[in-house]
Amino acid sequence: QVQLVESGGGLALAGGSLRLSCAASGRIFSSSVMGWFRQAPGKEREFVSAVSWTGSIIFYGDSVKGRFTISRDNAKNTVYLQMNNLQPEDTAVYYCALDRSSQPSRHRNDYDYWGQGTQVTVSS
Repeated sequence: QVQLVESGGGLALAGGSLRLSCAASGRIFSSSVMGWFRQAPGKEREFVSAVSWTGSIIFYGDSVKGRFTISRDNAKNTVYLQMNNLQPEDTAVYYCALDRSSQPSRHRNDYDYWGQGTQVTVSS
């Protein structure tokens, strides 16, 4: 089993920044992909970003490209999401996810484990 715990959410002003962290524990496969998704009230869970084990393959959702940066520290079993130039439409619960395959995916059904989520609220 794998446990994922997100942190770093909170309240930000439009144009501001937040950094999310996700710490993984348990049976973590060396080829695991880590991803971030988000879900706003009344909307479906949306892909934000994903990174391969080595960090050589990274995907971003169109709505966050150029503003968010994903990174990972495998020694700490942690993945990060640096969010800059936040906008009110970024308000959502952000979820960390782990995919045991080696190929990053934008599809939530490809992910095997999920964190509990952390709330990000951006005010204008």
